[in-house]
Amino acid sequence: MNANVSTDDFFATVAEKSEGAGLRGDYSKIDAQYVVAQDWDAYTPEQHALWRRLYQRQAKLIPGRACDVFIESLERLNIGDGIPNFEQSSEALFKATGWRLVAVPGLIPDYTFFEHLANRRFPVTVWLREPEEFDYIVEPDVFHDFFGHVPLLFNPIFADHMQEYGKGGLKAMKLDGLSMLARLYWYTVEFGLIQQPDGLRVYGAGILSSGGEIEYCLSSPEPRRIPFEVERVMRTLYKIDSYQETYFVIDSFQQLFNDTAPDFTPIYQKLKTLDPLPANLLLPGEVNLQAK
Repeated sequence: MNANVSTDDFFATVAEKSEGAGLRGDYSKIDAQYVVAQDWDAYTPEQHALWRRLYQRQAKLIPGRACDVFIESLERLNIGDGIPNFEQSSEALFKATGWRLVAVPGLIPDYTFFEHLANRRFPVTVWLREPEEFDYIVEPDVFHDFFGHVPLLFNPIFADHMQEYGKGGLKAMKLDGLSMLARLYWYTVEFGLIQQPDGLRVYGAGILSSGGEIEYCLSSPEPRRIPFEVERVMRTLYKIDSYQETYFVIDSFQQLFNDTAPDFTPIYQKLKTLDPLPANLLLPGEVNLQAK
């Protein structure tokens, strides 16, 4: 999720990071909703080849690690040969769950991001990482956004959850609740685990698009794996520059939808009176689920 900034401040941040951390994307052709043309024909053979390498690596890792819904939807998309055409994939997605994909140049302001989700539009970054960034990128690129996020939008329950999250984000901006809502997104949509009958599996896009964390989160004895509870998640800090120290586990997407459906206003009020919890904490009485 992106920083809560005004349009002017956002462009200042883009300019600053372009010189420093390397924030990429051509913002000169955005419309009022930060949408651009994907310009699929402009991708080079080298970029399509890099996509294939990324896809092939993750395709070998996801069996027995990714949740069944993700694997089934990924096969349905058939995107292993090169960078997907958003328009074609968007048509299939709309028929399945009423969502569409919109191309964006990179990071976008929070209000715009939430507005897209609330209207069943998922923003997908158009640029692809460089070969030397094969294992790690600072910002989400088209591979992370598409490979990691889009398949689960074919699931009706998860698709509905994402729309409700967008509506909740617009509300949270008025209630000073963005930091808490961002933790919910981080620990579910980006780094969530799900308990299937055959064991723990991954549904978070940040893990599914990672070459290393997809094994680490399920097999390493180091991180905590804690059953999902909304207030606990929204109070917990997270890591942005390393593998996570804690993962939260849902029983089903229906649980995720149901547990995040209530009004968060009283939760925001309560958590503002409490200190955030460190990312590596296991509270008394909490269950730490075992690694595979």
